[in-house]
Amino acid sequence: MKLLLVNMPWGSIEVPSLALGILRIAAESDGHQVEVLHANLEFVDWVVERAPFTLPDYTYYSTSSYFQGAGDWVFSSALHGSPGDVRAYAELLAAKGASPQEIAMTGALHELAPAFITELADRLAAEQPEVVGFTTTFQQNTAALAVARLLKRLSPDTRIVFGGANCDGEMGAALHRTFPWVDFVVRGEGETALPALLAALDNPPSDGLSDDPSEDLSDGPSDERRLRQIPGLCWRDTAGTGQVNPMARRPLAPSQILTPVYDGFFERLDSSIAAGWVQPRLPVEGSRGCWWGEKHHCTFCGLNGSFMEFRSKSPERFHDELIELARRYQVLDFMVVDNILDMGYFDTVLRRLAESDHQLRLHFEVKSNLRRSHFRRLVEAGTVMVQPGIESLSSTVLKLMDKGVTGCLNVRALRDAQSTGVSVCWNYLYGFPGESAADYREIIRQLPMLHHLEPPGGSSRIAIERFSPYFDRPELGFPDLRPAAQYTHIYRLPEAETADLAYLFAAAPQGIGRPVAAELDAAIAAWHAAGPGSRLSYQDLGERIVLVNRRQAYDWTVLELDSPEQLGLFRLLDQPRTLATLVGRLGAPAEEVARLLAQWTDLGLVFHEDGSYLQVAADTAEQPLFRLEQPTWDEEEERHALAIG
Repeated sequence: MKLLLVNMPWGSIEVPSLALGILRIAAESDGHQVEVLHANLEFVDWVVERAPFTLPDYTYYSTSSYFQGAGDWVFSSALHGSPGDVRAYAELLAAKGASPQEIAMTGALHELAPAFITELADRLAAEQPEVVGFTTTFQQNTAALAVARLLKRLSPDTRIVFGGANCDGEMGAALHRTFPWVDFVVRGEGETALPALLAALDNPPSDGLSDDPSEDLSDGPSDERRLRQIPGLCWRDTAGTGQVNPMARRPLAPSQILTPVYDGFFERLDSSIAAGWVQPRLPVEGSRGCWWGEKHHCTFCGLNGSFMEFRSKSPERFHDELIELARRYQVLDFMVVDNILDMGYFDTVLRRLAESDHQLRLHFEVKSNLRRSHFRRLVEAGTVMVQPGIESLSSTVLKLMDKGVTGCLNVRALRDAQSTGVSVCWNYLYGFPGESAADYREIIRQLPMLHHLEPPGGSSRIAIERFSPYFDRPELGFPDLRPAAQYTHIYRLPEAETADLAYLFAAAPQGIGRPVAAELDAAIAAWHAAGPGSRLSYQDLGERIVLVNRRQAYDWTVLELDSPEQLGLFRLLDQPRTLATLVGRLGAPAEEVARLLAQWTDLGLVFHEDGSYLQVAADTAEQPLFRLEQPTWDEEEERHALAIG
């Protein structure tokens, strides 16, 4: 069977599709002929001939505008065969902070999109595939639906299959129900579902009867019985009635998670104008699910969809997979897509990489309670950037999130990452039910002492995501949810009909109001402005500790600590500790310890929050002799966004 897998805009252009890389090897292993079309790169080369389109534009539609749906709205004109209400959608973008240039480009692309979709559908039909599969994640829905609609008209016998994160749970069932040209939707993990579907399509019974005498013939033709056995599949029976199979009871075991194949991607990228825009990376996964979320599901997070259960590949397999992919594709940059790093990898995979000479460059998502030894091991293994899920520096707000960390632990993560030489990517979130202005203003007051550390990319009010506790449990503070406003413009359906298609939902704002949010925005902007020239570091020389400061908010340059009390207290403050603990450990009078803490707070040396204190200076002894240049704010935000997409 000839299968064509398609990665539509706005899939990342710096990495091949992990989903299609896995599905390709799954189908090829069953003897099917598989081709992968990188339609995201095709679009780049097509659009630059017709509009002043650049990498920042692509990044805006693939990731930066996700919460406004600009990427999906661009292709809604092709999906519906007519332009949408350009003025109304422009007003929505403007209200969400889009620039006039972004709004103008969105309107121009909305006008151009149908021509690209028509050309692409003609090309797909000419390939005469028996099955075309579309992966859809984030802002790929309308582009994929639009070309699928035209392809079905041109080639009615071609079976069209959708899968990916946008098809999980109720979203996949609604997509299949709403768009009749989509023959099948695979909900959940596809490694076993797609081969089973292809087998059912490739070997239909000639007489409608099964060769297996044990089968119950009362449940329809045997090909339908095969389809009914595929967990999560949405399909239509011979009468045209939509069928929605129950989701799998358990996720795939680690041994069933296949190693992806990316053949053809780098050749296509090299021939594209995008080759001059991006440095290619390889996506790879060591695990699925979230070990923290299994115990404490962060209240705002919907990333794991139907399967939270944490499963990881064996350390030996994951290590060998990294090395084999690097050798096969001659690429050293890896984007590890795991929602959270398996802690068992520190003394296995990461140790082996640290002891080797492979020189990989790795990006990981980690939990923010890592210690300096963990960051050191990450750097030794080749890690250049981590996303630790910091989200806030207030313990009260972090408790509302169910993050399992404190504000001081998050600051420790920023400090220790700076000390060891790894970049940190994070954003500041607000809008949690139960938070107050005091939870932010005390942190804002102390932010100037952190200007030498990695700032957040920005701050934003949380959106309610499907599969999150805030979505599933209205008693947590969001009882009245409705689909986010962009879905009406994208799908042109009544709000009630978009409820099952939507991933993002709107609700009455909770937590802090706009005045306090504006104070946070201004403080973060000041952090970005002051950060490049800021420094606070120390060197422990045994009998004395020397600190060097270059931060605009503090007018001292060099400070030496040499008394036993100063040395002992500073070293104890390497970890968050309460005043009572510090007094007990030092054996010094509480008044003296409190005096030093107050003095060091005034000097910007000590961050304090929720009764704990932490020194914030980076350790020069940990910093590598030759440190890679840190990405700028825009570059880092772009890299993070592409990694999410």
